Amino acid sequence: MGFGDLKSAAGLRVLNDFLADKSYIEGYVPSQADIAVFEAIAGPPPAELFHALRWYNHIKSYEKQKASLPGVKKALGKYGPADVEDTTGGATDSKDDDDIDLFGSDDEEESEEAKKLREERLAQYESKKSKKPAVIAKSSILLDVKPWDDETDMAKLEECVRSIQADGLVWGSSKLVPVGYGIKKLQIQCVVEDDKVGTDMLEERITAFEDYVQSMDVAAFNKI
Repeated sequence: MGFGDLKSAAGLRVLNDFLADKSYIEGYVPSQADIAVFEAIAGPPPAELFHALRWYNHIKSYEKQKASLPGVKKALGKYGPADVEDTTGGATDSKDDDDIDLFGSDDEEESEEAKKLREERLAQYESKKSKKPAVIAKSSILLDVKPWDDETDMAKLEECVRSIQADGLVWGSSKLVPVGYGIKKLQIQCVVEDDKVGTDMLEERITAFEDYVQSMDVAAFNKI
């Protein structure tokens, strides 16, 4: 197990993926495991690695209390995903002096092989992560659509609203709600994919039916 080289872009990507569903390296509170990984990073991760950056800034806030955090700090290779090989070098520190090649050729070959293996493992890990289905952010929106007066054909108004079709937009239930003086507004539910449909687009399309619609307001907005 391990993150790889946390001073490299590949290592930081592994850390970011590891923290996608975790607040800490181990357990549910900051510990010496977080400090060990934090100290192995050269600086704040880039903004696009937002899971790692969120964790980094959080652990940085414990800088003055880091010695008092629970747990025992272990070698960096003891932390991280199980399917990424530790290449931090901790596992080879106990080599006997007799095994050292004074000319350095064996060491160079081994380091090249380790580097190649690490890159292959990281590529496999990235490929596995990329095959996971992306989570589509959706929202449930309740709209209030107001007519001009009590003579507005509300059935036709609702028909116009529901005629609006877009990728990522699904209309739901609706009802007429009295607002006074015999006037009723249309209250209608819809579910949208956040990346595809926004409230500005809905307002522009709905108020375009100016023969029926006076205005549109968002009555409720909830992330799903």
